[in-house]
Amino acid sequence: MRVLIRFSVFVLFATLLQGFFDGKESARAQESATQVTVPGTDDLSWLEAYRAAAEERWAKSIAELEALDKAEDDPSDAILFIGSSSIRRWEDLSVDMAPYRTVRRGYGGARFSDVAIFAERLIHPHQYRALVMFVGNDVVGKPTDRTPEELEQLVEYVVGVSHQHSPGTPVFIIEITPTDARFPAWPKIRQANAILRDISLRTADTYFIPTAGIFLRPDGSPRSELFAEDRLHLNEQGYDLWSIVIRRRLDDVFRLIAESESKSAKTTLAASGPAGN
Repeated sequence: MRVLIRFSVFVLFATLLQGFFDGKESARAQESATQVTVPGTDDLSWLEAYRAAAEERWAKSIAELEALDKAEDDPSDAILFIGSSSIRRWEDLSVDMAPYRTVRRGYGGARFSDVAIFAERLIHPHQYRALVMFVGNDVVGKPTDRTPEELEQLVEYVVGVSHQHSPGTPVFIIEITPTDARFPAWPKIRQANAILRDISLRTADTYFIPTAGIFLRPDGSPRSELFAEDRLHLNEQGYDLWSIVIRRRLDDVFRLIAESESKSAKTTLAASGPAGN
């Protein structure tokens, strides 16, 4: 047990350290990043190809989320979490992410194509301090997996919807988790994670949250003790570790944003000269 605890602490520290360096890299990349516009605004035919399947499977779930939007009075400084079942099942989100206030809008086994179809309905009802997104079903080792090109286009679209709705508000993309149930597809999932990370690095106000390290043993296999019986979804211990990494990433980025804004204000004040001149 003592060895397991030490290993968990070591892995968590290593993951947080990776997040720190990713944060520094993101901060440098943000200086040259360009704002993503919603691709295909004039021609959404590429997106329409996904609509029928998404509507057939998820129309009821989205209607239920929209009912929550009408019933709940969400704070404008909340962190909006959207995505697939790992978000939907995170019942202790508000406790785990404290002191951040949160809004949870996850559903079923959604893919990025589903999130893209419903992006405006998921995002537009809310004002938020940041958007956090986790979707883990686009690459699972089946013939229906999204291609790298499809995944990139879909993710950029969702990010763009958020940036158009709330300019300057950060978007966080959580790394896809390595699980026993889908570990045969892990090499392809890692490629998908590389795409998510690349989008984050080259897109203004967009940040990657690396989490995979905390779910892997030293031999590179998934840590089964962090998952539910289905070997796919997180258990309570898994969510505890996930929340630590996600919360720390939010802390780091918000601190960098505050430092940048403070520096900009001081530069503006210095450029204006002494008061009264």
